[in-house]
Amino acid sequence: MRVVIALGGNALLRRHESPDPGRQRRNIEAAADAVAAIACRHPVVLTHGNGPQIGLLALQAASLAPESPAALDVLGAEAEGLIGYQLEQGLRNRLPAAAVATLLTQVVVDADDPAFAHPTKPIGPAYTRERAEALARERGWAVAADGRDHRRVVASPEPKRILEISTIRLLVEAGVLVVCAGGGGIPVVETAAGGFRGVDAVIDKDLATALLASAIDADALLLLTDVDGVYADWPEPMREPIREADPARLRGLGLAPGSMGPKAEAACRFVEQTGGFAAIGSMRDAEAVLAGRTGTRVRSGRERGADRQR
Repeated sequence: MRVVIALGGNALLRRHESPDPGRQRRNIEAAADAVAAIACRHPVVLTHGNGPQIGLLALQAASLAPESPAALDVLGAEAEGLIGYQLEQGLRNRLPAAAVATLLTQVVVDADDPAFAHPTKPIGPAYTRERAEALARERGWAVAADGRDHRRVVASPEPKRILEISTIRLLVEAGVLVVCAGGGGIPVVETAAGGFRGVDAVIDKDLATALLASAIDADALLLLTDVDGVYADWPEPMREPIREADPARLRGLGLAPGSMGPKAEAACRFVEQTGGFAAIGSMRDAEAVLAGRTGTRVRSGRERGADRQR
């Protein structure tokens, strides 16, 4: 069974954790444990979020050169390389016989996407409402609620296609565990001359991962984060998470666009486009989420691919 796994940025640097390198390294080691446990039995392609990390890189860049803030596409490439390197090393240490490769990935978006005028993607640290609003006035940010906290939000255009998809397919067919599309990939638009240029945005990692999973004919899409499933009453959950849902039910929940909404939509798209299944749950329970023992499983009709061998 070919499995695409998406690690949430908040699973790699948890909410309210200090962003010191040692703490992120420990979280990435835990992520590598979770992925390796699945990759020893199934072919895996791995993506990851970078919302907390790219926000911190932006803050660092602004402190060095406040008059010329760094472009988000460049910061996204930095974060993709940084996190990819750490994940690749962790996976090699746990799977010494496996071939592992990290690939910087460009994802094409539409230059006229309305998302550029309506930022929704949270990046960087979590703040109180008062602090977030003060930073918005000081730095010209857009800010929005993210659960009980507030964070900076940036444009998150719809991913249209992945430039390196042929390379990813070749690596997958060769048996390589590929780490790619980190942070949703590096956002680029096509130029009038037929080339590409980066744009100031952050693509949603889960939507980009669904696009990737469909393009490589994956059987399962695993969306891992720092919560144990989809709750109908998030962000003040009073009940157990939803254990199973079809796309219609999941879309009907009206989940927040800056939080669980993109994960739910990514799961729905993958299921509808491929006939495979998707699952959303906690990174620490990755094997159980894949097996359907915990988390939220999304499916529609007969699942396929259970007999595909590594």
